[in-house]
Amino acid sequence: MQRTAVNETTSTRLLQSRTMDWLQWLTLSLTLGTGAVVRFHCAACKPFWFDECFSVEVARISWRNFLHLMWWREANMSMYYILLRGWLQLGPSPFFVRSLSIVISVATLPAIYWLAKLLYDRRVALIATALLAVNAYSVRYAQEARSYALFLLLATLSSGCLISWLQATCEESRSQFATSNSQVRRRWVYVGTAVLAVYSHLYALLLIASHWIVLSRTSPGKAPQSVMRHTWSIIGVAVLPLLIFVAKTGAGPIRWIQRPGFRDLAEFLQHLSGGKTWVLPVIFGAACIAAIVPVRRSLWSRGETWEVWRCQFLLVWLLFPVMLTVLLSLARPVFLSRYMIFCLPALLILAAAGLARLNHWLLSPTLVLVLLLGLQGTAFVYGHDFDNERDASGAATEFILDYSEPGDAIVFHIAETRVPYEFFRSQRAGRNTASPDFTTPLGPEILFPRHESGLDYRDFTGKPALEFIRDAAPHYSRVWLMLMNNGPVKRPDPTTQMMSQALPEVLPKVQRWQFTKVEVRLYSK
Repeated sequence: MQRTAVNETTSTRLLQSRTMDWLQWLTLSLTLGTGAVVRFHCAACKPFWFDECFSVEVARISWRNFLHLMWWREANMSMYYILLRGWLQLGPSPFFVRSLSIVISVATLPAIYWLAKLLYDRRVALIATALLAVNAYSVRYAQEARSYALFLLLATLSSGCLISWLQATCEESRSQFATSNSQVRRRWVYVGTAVLAVYSHLYALLLIASHWIVLSRTSPGKAPQSVMRHTWSIIGVAVLPLLIFVAKTGAGPIRWIQRPGFRDLAEFLQHLSGGKTWVLPVIFGAACIAAIVPVRRSLWSRGETWEVWRCQFLLVWLLFPVMLTVLLSLARPVFLSRYMIFCLPALLILAAAGLARLNHWLLSPTLVLVLLLGLQGTAFVYGHDFDNERDASGAATEFILDYSEPGDAIVFHIAETRVPYEFFRSQRAGRNTASPDFTTPLGPEILFPRHESGLDYRDFTGKPALEFIRDAAPHYSRVWLMLMNNGPVKRPDPTTQMMSQALPEVLPKVQRWQFTKVEVRLYSK
């Protein structure tokens, strides 16, 4: 009778365990599905803007021009541009172009589940995945044709690969095995994902630096320091071309970044949490504190225990990149909120660990509230952007193409302004013909920048010279001028001032039309 009772108890527990496993996998599947729906919904609601057009045109130029441009100016985000080159072979529509980032963002959901499960358990992993599924900051950059979604995915994967490698090292040291094929393989996978993260965005170096800071003190696997130094050396050699590029170009590509103030930092914290109001950031802050409370007395120790080390790992990942870039910005502005998106997994996992400490009767309503607040923020980003106002280069291009006449010419205030013009011109060509030929002239003849029939790597930078304007303009009866981000009306930049003086000398009649961040002028006789 006693043995029968024990067998029945064991069977009951096994059934309950299987039921819980089934419910957890069902919950995870529903969460992944929700995250996918949230990201694909309204993906084309907002207009394409300059940065997205830039991505497409960079990915669409010839390989020769592409490689020139990468080394000359755009090595950052090169991993994304390469992926986009292949993706564009399947379709050029704005929705399809953005869908690459959406697919990558959806793949980040199981990645954060895996990372959180490595650090904590399934409960925390499910909560973290649910938080990411409705996080408005993630959704906002999932619906943009830029590298930020890829950056977030690779940051999550590289951190997960690092934890997996350290845990394998710990398990094998207990088993008295110095090295195994599994451990070596996991180490190389970490190296690979870390390097790819850097080539998806230069600021991934801050993530690797965060890993180094935590591991330089101690690690749960107690990997030999010689192995760790060798690992960092391999990563350093692999990203050396990008470091040379940075040394060559300096701060020129990011000279437009403004020095952050207290308000910028406060808004960054609000946006990172995905909240439209301050309610969600406050809840996240309280949850993070709750996650730290159990180890608060040992938090500044060398992290000999796993419970302490994982908190240190997440805190350094979350805080160090932000603090360092803010401090550096006192000398040269380098902090930009969207460049810090790779800190999001650390925030969500730490907050999930804090929420998981709540009792069941309190966790459910709290989690429902947090998810509803996240969906509120997501609904907001369907029609707005957290951190910038989009330009109306598309409307300006359509206007020029609608009202241009044969024999017209066009000059772009700065070379980059041609990039969105080319994108929207190609979209229009695709709508007008069944088999669009992007080299066929459409609209005014391009005077500057122009080196070949199509976009050349040299067309992505530069400004028109006074001598060029005076020599070229007299050959045309009408010249269009497209200006973007050329300073305030009362104090325009020097190039705008120069053209405002040079063009009326030969084409005295001027008409102006204003679009968001874009001005269109027509000079005629």
